[in-house]
Amino acid sequence: MTGRQIRMIDVTPKDETERIAMAKGKISMRAETRELILHGEVIKGDVLALSQAAGIMAAKETPHLIPLCHPVMLTNVTVDFDLSDSDSSIGITAIAKGVGKTGFEMEALVAVAASALNIYDMCKGVDKGMVIEEIHLASKSGGKSGVYVAEERV
Repeated sequence: MTGRQIRMIDVTPKDETERIAMAKGKISMRAETRELILHGEVIKGDVLALSQAAGIMAAKETPHLIPLCHPVMLTNVTVDFDLSDSDSSIGITAIAKGVGKTGFEMEALVAVAASALNIYDMCKGVDKGMVIEEIHLASKSGGKSGVYVAEERV
């Protein structure tokens, strides 16, 4: 066989541990768009409620989206929005939890990305210039590598 090969990491010998991953990101938009979202005036409906559901649903589908990602048993996924920024953005935080042999980082990251994409989809009719940015792993715990906390982003 020519070319590079891919392989899934064998997690068989790993111990099951409680694992938690938190990812963050944001979507920037015009101030007018943010106001429409906050006042429930987007024609497609409740943007934040549907974007929360989209993130949770996407986390559960992560191994179908990321080819080498192991299916994991999620015990909880949360998606929350930070509306305190004055820069016309909406912050997104997702937390994925469970017990398993591999981490939940990808599930948390996918939840943030899908939530942001859903916001974009619901609001693109009024603001095509929205920007999804800064999606990153904020923290994780569990497993052999232990605790990771990202440096504070400015």
